[in-house]
Amino acid sequence: MKVFVYGTLKPGEANYQPYCAGKVVEAVRAYTRGQLFDLPLGYPGMTPGNERVEGFLLTFAESGVLAFIDQLEGYNSQRPPKQNEYNRRVIQVYNISDEPLGEAWGYLMSRERVQQLGGVLLPSGWWSGE
Repeated sequence: MKVFVYGTLKPGEANYQPYCAGKVVEAVRAYTRGQLFDLPLGYPGMTPGNERVEGFLLTFAESGVLAFIDQLEGYNSQRPPKQNEYNRRVIQVYNISDEPLGEAWGYLMSRERVQQLGGVLLPSGWWSGE
């Protein structure tokens, strides 16, 4: 099971240890298309778009970890999308040499939610919690 991460779940960031350490079988630098925003809450939000959003493609041996990550991301498939903090969807991911790595789960935030939270566009496409 593959998940594209661009925020606190990246290796070296705050939520990698509790949510991913010991469960990831491979972590590859990667990117997808969207727009990345720094949120005043201390984490980023990605919206649909055409810019390069950089992060990591994490491969997990167990699909059960997805429910754990859904909880962190405020996603519940039983709720209307507007009630979720992020919505999980299948996205296309590429390595840093622009070669397709296939599809993975990604967590996107609506533009309205980013605006409500006071998100600031990160033109570099890279977020760091440092």
